[in-house]
This record gives sequence, C-alpha cells and structure tokens, in this order.
Amino acid sequence: MKKRLFISTAIPYVNAAPHIGFALEIVQTDVLARYYRKRNYEVFFLTGTDENSLTNVRAAEKEKISVKELVDRNAKKFLELKEFLNLSFDDFIRTTESRHIKGAQKLWLACKKDIYKKKYRGLYCIGCESFYSERELIEGLCPEHKIKPEIIEEENYFFKLANYEVQLKKIIESDELKIIPQIRKNEVLSFINSGLQDFCISRSKTRAKNWGIEVPGDSGQVIWVWFDALSNYINALGYADDETKFNKWWQDNSKKIHMIGKGIVRFHAIYWAAMLLSAKLSLPSTIFVHGYVTREGLKMSKTIGNIVDPFELARKFSSDPLRYYLLREIPAYQDGDYSERRFREIYKSELQNALGNLVQRVSVLAIKNNVKKLNNVSVRFLMKQKEVASRIQELLEEIKFNEAVQEILRLVEIANFYIEQEKPWSKNKKTNQVILSNLLFLINEINDQLSVFLPETYKRIRERIFVKNKRVIVTVKEPLFRAI
Repeated sequence: MKKRLFISTAIPYVNAAPHIGFALEIVQTDVLARYYRKRNYEVFFLTGTDENSLTNVRAAEKEKISVKELVDRNAKKFLELKEFLNLSFDDFIRTTESRHIKGAQKLWLACKKDIYKKKYRGLYCIGCESFYSERELIEGLCPEHKIKPEIIEEENYFFKLANYEVQLKKIIESDELKIIPQIRKNEVLSFINSGLQDFCISRSKTRAKNWGIEVPGDSGQVIWVWFDALSNYINALGYADDETKFNKWWQDNSKKIHMIGKGIVRFHAIYWAAMLLSAKLSLPSTIFVHGYVTREGLKMSKTIGNIVDPFELARKFSSDPLRYYLLREIPAYQDGDYSERRFREIYKSELQNALGNLVQRVSVLAIKNNVKKLNNVSVRFLMKQKEVASRIQELLEEIKFNEAVQEILRLVEIANFYIEQEKPWSKNKKTNQVILSNLLFLINEINDQLSVFLPETYKRIRERIFVKNKRVIVTVKEPLFRAI
C-alpha cells in the first residue's frame, strides 16, 4: 500500500487579492507535495479561502458591494494562482461551500461537551479576528497588525481550552504534534505554560452583519471565524459525509502537514489541536511555520498596504523565476525581505547565466560533437550526484527549502567550473565526447532535482537534453530564460 501525505496551506481571508506572502506559503507547500509524489507517496494537497470573517464584511462595506460579490471575486483570484505559480494542489475549498458549512457545524456538535455560553467583554482585533488580553498588546496595539483593538461586549459561546492544557503540553513536548522550527515550538510551549484561558467561539449575528455559519441550535449566533475556518482541513476530506475518504486521509493517515505563517501558530497548535482532541479526532503530525516576506523590513500586509503582487511578478518574469526567488532567497525558518533589485540580480546571475547558459552551451557542443550516449561518467561526478541528492532529501525532510536550492546551485557551479576548466571546444572529438558526457550527466541530475522546485524549467530542460538508459537526445532551442 502506498504511503500517504495530506498537506495544506492556511486559508487566507479574501478581503483583498493575494500578495507575495501567501505566494511563498503555497509555493513551499507545492514543493513538498511534488517531492513526496516523486517519492511515490499518494498525496492530497489542499488550499482554499477563508470567507466568513468580519474583515471580509468590512471590505465589502467599504467597496459598497455585497459580501458574496467580494468573496466570489477574490476567491477566484486565489484560485488563479494555480496557473500563475504552476501549482499542483488537488482541492480548493471555500468556507462558503455547503461541504464546509456542514462540516463546521458537525465539529461544533462533536465539541459540545466543551462549549458553554457566557457574557463577555474583551479587546478584539479585526485583522486577527481574535480577542487579546491587555498584557498581550504592545503599547495598546495588536502585536500582529499594529492597530488598536475594538472593545466588544456581548453574550457568546466559549470553548473550554483550559481542559486541554496538560494534554497539549505533553503532545507538543513529545513531538506527537511536531512544530517546526524549534523556536516556534518554544513559543507555543511558553504560551501554554502561561496558563490557557477558555476562548470565545461565536459572535452575535448582528455583529457579524448576518454573515457566517450559524451556530447549531442558536439562530442568533454565528460560529467564530477561526473555529469555522480551521475545520476546512477535515471538511475537504469528507468529514461531514464521506467516512471512507475522511478515514483514509485524516483518521488513518500518520503524515499530515499544515504549512502556516508565524502569526497564526497559536490557532493551529493550540486551538485547532484542542478542538480535535475534544471531538476525538486525529491530530496533524506536523505544523511547519514559515516567517514573513517583509518589504523594507516591514511585514507585508493588506492592512498596511505595502503588498507585492505575485501576478504582476509572474507576468513579468514567469512562474519559475518567482518560485526560485521565494524558495532560494526567503529563509525557510525566518523572515526574508523582498527586493526587486535582488530579484533581478538572482535572475540574471543564477538562472539566466549560471543555469541557462550551461544548458545552452552544452546542448550546442553536444550536437557539434555528435554525443549520443553517456560514456564513462566520472566516478567523482557520480559520487557528487549521490551526495547532493542525499543532502537535498535530508533538507526537504527538515523543510529547509533555501538550503536545498543552494545544493542544486552547487551542482550548477561544479558543472560550470568543469566546462571552463576542460574547454570541450578546444580538444579532439573523442576527448570532447567524454567531457560532454560528464556535463550531460550533471545537467540531467541537476534537472532531476529541479523538478519539484521549478517544474516548468524541468520540462524545458528535458526538451533540450533527454537522457534515458544512458542514451541522449539533445536539441538546441531558445535560451531557457529570456533576457530582462
């Protein structure tokens, strides 16, 4: 039986079009999905949109359009990322779909023993869609969005999070629920050690402007957007009404990875885990937490208005250069700053010159020297290929994208150094064929590793250099990367 992987992005609010921060997350997720498919896993890659937030309601009011019109328009834009970023996701769930609504209400009922109603007054950040205590604010502002929370006072439902404090600590400390990187795990444990408080999981239908999923048995309340949204992961797998599919991908599957940004760790590692424990459902195996894409040192945010449009970059440079920049330049475990100057620098030096020119030069020389097969590939290069392949596998298991890409770049540099050293245009044909066999071998191995990172580039290199059972078919085409 094939091993299985369920992997998901977070689902972003659709109060605006996608920005490059979400592009980072979904490209990272796509790389892992492709990597595990390559390792012969059966993969279910899920993404989608979070449509029941007050943020969306207010965005629609600001535009003077209906909430439905706004979420339909922007959800379509998120779906279009599939084409623009060359993504391989298997399903796209919207939280306004009936399968999600049924699943969210089913989960509510499954957690009912831990749900109670009370009057409450608290500080609510509309950007986070979450309450904060005074001690969590920084100079009176939300630490995430740098805005002053609203004072909310109403009667709502609460979830008994405190009931799961000891169990959650044990699960996370033991890595039964593994949080990567360690610094985020430490933050979660610190939050738990400070004492878990019950959290609000509904709001009045009046405050929600009649938008959201109704609380089962209470027509005056809608389910809090995070309780609703987090359930998307199981709702796409048939939680509401497809037990076979749900058991296959969630209950009986030991490898389930959530890919999220650092601003929503608490919701996934604590709230979501507690909800699943309450409902007696399986936990995810891993939560990977990436940093932010910043711009001039500031977090990129639709609220702040300093976003970079991934569609514009994909149109200008095409999908693979954008994927390459995000994977190579943004540290997997930390924040990384976006700069178009740096984008262009990497594009020219590493893609266009180092990789593109290597493929072009070797293709032309291989045809000129009539190379039809790989002859006597150097043991040195055979060993180097195994070493790099092993290291890339190790790095992807640790979810270190930028380091894995740099390993591929090492092979490109080795090939370029070798071609300059051996000069296969200045020797006799027999010697040139040996040199070019080594270069074709290296390019083929580089391309094999590139397949999960840059799928379009992989395809284009295979059109130029195709190797099978040591036989080689070489074709000269236009350069891999156009001049900019």
